[in-house]
Amino acid sequence: MNASPYDAGSMGLMLNELRLPTIGKLWLDFAQRSDKEGWQASQLLGVLFEHELAERAKRRLERHRVESRLDPTKTLATFDFGLVPMVSKAHVMALASGDAWLEKGATVLIFGPPGTGKSHLGAAIGHALIDTGYRVLCTRTSELVQKLQAARKALQLPAALAKLDRFDLIILDDLSYVRKDQAETSVLFELISERYERKSLLITANQPFSGWNNVFPDPGMTVAAIDRLVHHSTIFELNVESYRRRNASDNKKDRQRQLPNQDSDGATTIAD
Repeated sequence: MNASPYDAGSMGLMLNELRLPTIGKLWLDFAQRSDKEGWQASQLLGVLFEHELAERAKRRLERHRVESRLDPTKTLATFDFGLVPMVSKAHVMALASGDAWLEKGATVLIFGPPGTGKSHLGAAIGHALIDTGYRVLCTRTSELVQKLQAARKALQLPAALAKLDRFDLIILDDLSYVRKDQAETSVLFELISERYERKSLLITANQPFSGWNNVFPDPGMTVAAIDRLVHHSTIFELNVESYRRRNASDNKKDRQRQLPNQDSDGATTIAD
């Protein structure tokens, strides 16, 4: 039997040129196994291609996770649905699959006081969508507004909005903290209009719609923005006690239970 003209060195160079790094790492072991077990050539190639594709999918997922800027700790696994009984877990899990609502550019709106889990719920949905192959960007609304304002001043706003099209979902966190008296926020309306019925938004806000006049330059723009957002939307209202306030209260109670108490006769006891 004639020896193969392709040694490990030449194979490695060709696979590197073809940008097939996973096959480059694995091909020799699988080729030796193929020789021993009598695989057909198609079986050997199929196994190598599967590993290359799987590794590419893993790297792509990692890149999308990093570019999303999502908090890695805020996932569905760490979200306590028991603390927000008004939020349907089944409904959230359906949104996490993404298909129907992302295809029509629908919106998710999450309202509630500070500390009630709005950002966590939004991030958790974002993480789940990345797992299913979608691209997500999470940003504070004020930060994105500043970037779009800078793009407008540089006469590059259309290009900046077009660049955001690569994301299937943009999570605008803390919309209520944007104030029209701090800067011109009509760029936020342009973002909403640009993505309307094409690309999805998920928005968290401390204030209901009645407080959004503080965000947009004029009442007409506020009404138009709300109209576009609610047209195809899912709305969650997290009207519960703040996580942070609840945890602080629980910690205070724990400390009080651990403090020594003195009986009337001067004896010291530990509270239960």
